[in-house]
Amino acid sequence: MLKRRTLLTTAAIATVPLALPELALAQGRKDSMVIGMSLEPPGLDPTAGAASAIAEIVQYNILETLTKINSDGKITPLLAESWEISPDLKTYTFKLRRGVKFQNGEPFNAQTVKFAFDRAGGDKSTNKDKRTFANLSTHVVDDYTVVLLNKEIDPNLPFLLGQVTAVIVEPKSAAGNATQPVGTGPYKLDSWARGSSLTLVKWDGFRNPGEAKLKKVTFRFIADAAAQAAALLAGDVDAFPRISTRDVPQFQHNPRFEVIIGGTRAKTIMAINNRHKPLDDVRVRRAILAAVDRKAVIEGGADGFGVPIGSHYVPGAPGYIDTTGINPYDPAKAKKLLAEAGVKLPLELTMTLPPPAYARQSGEVIVSELAKVGITVKVQNVEWAQWLSSTFGGPHNFDLTIVSHVEPFDLGNYTNPNYYFGYDSKAFDTLYDKIKTTGDTAERDKLLGDAQKMLAVDAVNDFLYQPQFPTIAKKGVRGLWKDMPIFCNDLAAMSWA
Repeated sequence: MLKRRTLLTTAAIATVPLALPELALAQGRKDSMVIGMSLEPPGLDPTAGAASAIAEIVQYNILETLTKINSDGKITPLLAESWEISPDLKTYTFKLRRGVKFQNGEPFNAQTVKFAFDRAGGDKSTNKDKRTFANLSTHVVDDYTVVLLNKEIDPNLPFLLGQVTAVIVEPKSAAGNATQPVGTGPYKLDSWARGSSLTLVKWDGFRNPGEAKLKKVTFRFIADAAAQAAALLAGDVDAFPRISTRDVPQFQHNPRFEVIIGGTRAKTIMAINNRHKPLDDVRVRRAILAAVDRKAVIEGGADGFGVPIGSHYVPGAPGYIDTTGINPYDPAKAKKLLAEAGVKLPLELTMTLPPPAYARQSGEVIVSELAKVGITVKVQNVEWAQWLSSTFGGPHNFDLTIVSHVEPFDLGNYTNPNYYFGYDSKAFDTLYDKIKTTGDTAERDKLLGDAQKMLAVDAVNDFLYQPQFPTIAKKGVRGLWKDMPIFCNDLAAMSWA
């Protein structure tokens, strides 16, 4: 189990005593906040793009879901007041909240739920979780009752319906959500200065106007780690969730700030393009894994904030097993596997790295490790939009890349041969289908273990570590999530002390 802890600054505040109450009073009157983000989203429609930065802005703020995932991972009602699940786990009956309107004045009801889910699973859908919605049949009973029939057993469905891909969109405005999102949440888009910042303002038409304390929240996009720290120290940013781990030490003993280290279900991996030769040879992929010391990557790439993993699954998740022993650090074995595969050394590969500090720091360590076994890696640093369009999407122009997958339940990506790393295994597809249709918890956990072992044995990717993402905030900021089962900034929960 990942050890979760909060590091609080404890140094005494050295200042004039009379200034403290005045400072507290000033903060108490604050009704705005500036939040830092490492990456700018390519758009604001989470049903059309996979970037987690979209959710960090819109989820639960502008666009809402039937259920809500809380910071402790528990599921509570949101647009649904309650739900019932049939004994066979295939029929879900949702009672919807009454009196809810979209920000364009249109009513929220069962018809809009059906529209949203049918759209998410339709032929033209580009929703990242299209498979989930394609398996759902949505039936309107009355304006405030909707029944979901699932073709497969999926005990995680209430959780999945709280993820950003399950947001309820309004039919008339859905097509424009990338630039002008319209939802039922407590905030609406005010302005977006691309490349710099985005501002949300409190929506006066929200069903519970007293729920949100902040009238305005501005997101500032700062990719560079040094610039992130500078913005906090200068007072230009009030809170920076998921900041670069390298910034943490300079804030731990600064009485102006609080440092929070929380747990996640994220998986930081070095993805390997299984389509490219000689990476399509499992012996070559196993050689790459054997050449990389996960502990060295955690220290050098994540500044110690991580737990080693051996598959696309993390400690704390249902059915987790430790697979780190399947592909242990063994440079001599790496050289032997490359020779067995007939690889002529030096093997030249390209590593494409997006902007986050963890990716580029980890890349430095891995390039050095691979060089020791005769693999020469050329690093190509790209901007986030380019990584999304050319590495993750489009032509998949990469050999190696480093990224964190932040969704808790995303093993299903390995059943998609068109996914960016190009894994195509009928055996895994069959196994995953069994996982999806098994209702017994113990049996399902066993199958999840089998899936983890299969991905490790196939060396699909170099599974590196479960990251711990730090948050740094000014003293007085309230409502920030400590643990992060999903990546979101729940603005209605935030305020100043």
